[in-house]
Amino acid sequence: MADKRKRRRADADSDDESVRLPFKNRLKPDSVILSILETLTEATKSASTSKTLTLSDLNLSSTCREVTDLTLSSVQTEIQTLAISLAKSILAGNGFSFSVPSRAATNQLYVPELDRIVLKDKTSVRPYASVSTVRKTTITARILSLIHQLSLKNIHVTKRDLFYTDVKLFQDQTQSDAVLDDVSCILGCTRSSLNVVAAEKGVVVGRLIFSDNGDMIDCTKMGMGGKAIPPNIDRVGDMSSDALFILLVEKDAAYMRLAEDRFYNRFPCIIVTAKGQPDVATRLFLRKMKMELKLPVLALVDSDPYGLKILSVYGSGSKNMSYDSANLTTPDIKWLGVRPSDLDKYKIPEQCRLPMTEQDIKTVTAARLAIVMFRSRVISA
Repeated sequence: MADKRKRRRADADSDDESVRLPFKNRLKPDSVILSILETLTEATKSASTSKTLTLSDLNLSSTCREVTDLTLSSVQTEIQTLAISLAKSILAGNGFSFSVPSRAATNQLYVPELDRIVLKDKTSVRPYASVSTVRKTTITARILSLIHQLSLKNIHVTKRDLFYTDVKLFQDQTQSDAVLDDVSCILGCTRSSLNVVAAEKGVVVGRLIFSDNGDMIDCTKMGMGGKAIPPNIDRVGDMSSDALFILLVEKDAAYMRLAEDRFYNRFPCIIVTAKGQPDVATRLFLRKMKMELKLPVLALVDSDPYGLKILSVYGSGSKNMSYDSANLTTPDIKWLGVRPSDLDKYKIPEQCRLPMTEQDIKTVTAARLAIVMFRSRVISA
């Protein structure tokens, strides 16, 4: 009699679950999903053997510029050469000014062949003898001086530390951050070459082992919180993995759930998140994993304009750092979901949906390019 009651209760629970989670009946068995992933991984490894297309391989109508990684000695040389040219200009009675590559939207170009945003060659003059630019010119000179000191001492600082070196001059960190990007463009080097990094933000967990400044890190033993992605990508090396794919997650909440369930054991993968808008360190780390491990990257983002915008930053770069898109973008990210069509396909309840606000609509307009870019990257459920 007790066994019958247990069977009835189990049947009732099963019926309740099918009502609450109607999409579960539409999911493919694990074996089928693993087979699809294995095929995708093999295709990615085969494609990685072909030559990577670069900006120099294209015959573009517009001249574009890109920065490269420079050694500390090269950074010192570039700054010293610039300082000498400024001194000569002053001695000649011409004052001094900086020729700064423009990072305005009008000086940026989306290159379909590369699937990323690049910077064109337009520059603007930033003279010291102008009331409108004297303060920004002073900040530029101060940042160059600080970068030169960092390169001589071979030490790293965060952008916040850099701001606090001269709060009275910078006034606001957004001003020192913006000029730091300008300095990268002026010197023709990546921001990481300047020994200035952002604070740790992104985390990684799953089937990945790598060295961090000589210490070996096993990301399956980092607990639910995972391993913080090092802000200095130069100290990361010796990556190895038995994963089938890299799962890029937008939200920290989704990441925590996947990590808590040890999703990477059920489907061998590496899970990474920047907890929202991607930072430079996470973008560099994701690209390094993709290029070294030759694994496909599947992205799980919200079905809203912000999710798509974040996805486009990982895949095609941001306007703010278009000058370094060659190093910061990860090619061929597959959009796993969530897509707007999934809401109806899996019968997501109305109480889980939100109407679009005016700000959402503005973001959609700004992200229209991203929508076009990711149409061909959809992974069918």
